[in-house]
Amino acid sequence: MRLLPQDKTALFIDGANLYAASRAIGFDVDYRRLLEFFRRVNLVRAYYYSALLDTEEYSPLKPLTDWLAYNGYTLVTKPAKEFTDASGRRRVKGNMDIELAIDMLELADHLDHVVLFSGDSDFRRLVEAVQRRGVRVTVVSSVKTSPPMIADELRRQADQFVELADIAGEFTRRPADSRVRPGHDEDEVE
Repeated sequence: MRLLPQDKTALFIDGANLYAASRAIGFDVDYRRLLEFFRRVNLVRAYYYSALLDTEEYSPLKPLTDWLAYNGYTLVTKPAKEFTDASGRRRVKGNMDIELAIDMLELADHLDHVVLFSGDSDFRRLVEAVQRRGVRVTVVSSVKTSPPMIADELRRQADQFVELADIAGEFTRRPADSRVRPGHDEDEVE
């Protein structure tokens, strides 16, 4: 990954997307190590986006989101919506695309480099808009999963695509610690 120390950089992490990609590749994200990895540059912000299910008394994401909020991440959440699909199955939906897009556009004029952790094709136009403002955009996702987690149009639009599996060693949770702790991946809402 091409990181320039003087570049004002921001991370935009689509929590559900990163969770799905890391699980498909077979590793757990250590968010402390992820932040350390990017502190080699002039890191302005590290945003983490996640929809949270409010219907349960305890959410498995609560320790993670609390940890992130107190340890250098700007946490952006909203309540997930629960519904029953046409086949009668309980589904949970929580799309954070608009929140991420607004934050990235608002901050773009103050940045040199954006690192987007998502493979969602909906972000292609956002990446294009940020690039028109002179910001370099790196997209981190995976083509090594089946199916690929990165949409082809997003990959083509990015200035740089980084395969998540190739940099996972920089921020993988240590295998000796098998219990889930704050600062590490837990169950995500889709």
